[in-house]
Amino acid sequence: MFSRRTATRVAATLGGVALIGAALAGCSSSGGSGSTTISLLAAGNDPASTSFAKDLSKAFHKANPSITVKVETRPGGTDGDNLVKTRLSTGDMNDVFLYNSGSLFQALRPDSQLQPLTDESWAKDVTDDFKNSVSTDKGLYGAPTGTTFNGGIMYNKKVYEKLGLTVPKTWSEFISNSEKIKAAGIAPIIQSYGDTWTSQLFVLGDFANVSAQDPNWAKDYTANKADAKYSKEPAFAGFEHTQEVFDKDLLNKDYASLTNVNALKMLATGEGAQYPMITAVISNVLQSNPDQINDIGYFAMPTDAGEPHATVWEPTAAYIPKSTSGDKLTAAKKLVAFINTSEGCDIQNSAGTPAGPFAISTCKIPDDAPALVKDELAYQDAKKTGLALEFLSPIKGPNLEKILIQVGSGISSAKEGAALYDQDVKAQAQQLGLKGW
Repeated sequence: MFSRRTATRVAATLGGVALIGAALAGCSSSGGSGSTTISLLAAGNDPASTSFAKDLSKAFHKANPSITVKVETRPGGTDGDNLVKTRLSTGDMNDVFLYNSGSLFQALRPDSQLQPLTDESWAKDVTDDFKNSVSTDKGLYGAPTGTTFNGGIMYNKKVYEKLGLTVPKTWSEFISNSEKIKAAGIAPIIQSYGDTWTSQLFVLGDFANVSAQDPNWAKDYTANKADAKYSKEPAFAGFEHTQEVFDKDLLNKDYASLTNVNALKMLATGEGAQYPMITAVISNVLQSNPDQINDIGYFAMPTDAGEPHATVWEPTAAYIPKSTSGDKLTAAKKLVAFINTSEGCDIQNSAGTPAGPFAISTCKIPDDAPALVKDELAYQDAKKTGLALEFLSPIKGPNLEKILIQVGSGISSAKEGAALYDQDVKAQAQQLGLKGW
């Protein structure tokens, strides 16, 4: 997350209530008779997530003066996951919270912990793929915030042009490009294990290729079929590639400590050329390097055989916990509805920076969307896309990021890491009570 692992969304993979650091950024307060104050938990603590939550709260308060929204940020990744789960289980969750769709949503026990939103007026405008990612048999629980996004390789177009490189389709072409980039004195492949969730992209961003080779893989994986394991092809390729780029010394020297924000600065300035990542983080480039945002492109994760497919993530969603009730529930539903009004869509476009198409018909991509969005759309037009695994299966082991850091740092082999993750997945599937495990 992946969460949507949005950064968003990326926000799907760090841990611990101790890191809460509740940065409250309230709107102007209103304490008169008939006023209501609700709280909004942002999707993370990165610049884009924080900006969107604050801008949303201010605009909503202006349109609804009797409702004040206080914004709180949270860690990304596993730390943020743990915080959300803890607050839901203890009844202390914010009145509205922004969180991943897909498997991480399913792990929240939505039928017992979230307010259903099936009958809200905006629900009819949401795409079927998104509905499936935030629903159970009992109802719809989330509204989209932000755009869909892809996983694969973000790259510096100017570096590619300077070195006469073309977008690779095969893994061998990708390695060849990387070696030429290294020879030019530029970091070929950026890794940013300082933010642990970022270690997962060679595996998670490859899943559309896994589905293209075996369309039943996700179903078989969920059912615990023997061939649908990460220790076996085709899914093993992601672990193998994570090890290979380390073994061939194709990473930036500070891969172990570099953060996602600083990795994006490296990519934007051309200090590094290629970054396995989700395109949702392009929002942070707008914050840090706006003049270079269109120097960054995207290509799908190359495969051993070629014909790569782009892996697509559905956006983060806005949820309301069961603990929100009465006047606060009424106000919370108004805030969730406001997100996908024309004004809310404008805020999403300005604060979030489109990273792909929207999941609701009321929001449109602006003409000045980042260049990499056009690269993503090319895969859609060619019908060479596939959903990320978390939208096809509820199973995602909690320790993938840590396992892949070990593989990507030379501590464990790809075979060891994949086998360990298969065990991690088993424990999580059993916790979910899935049949066959």
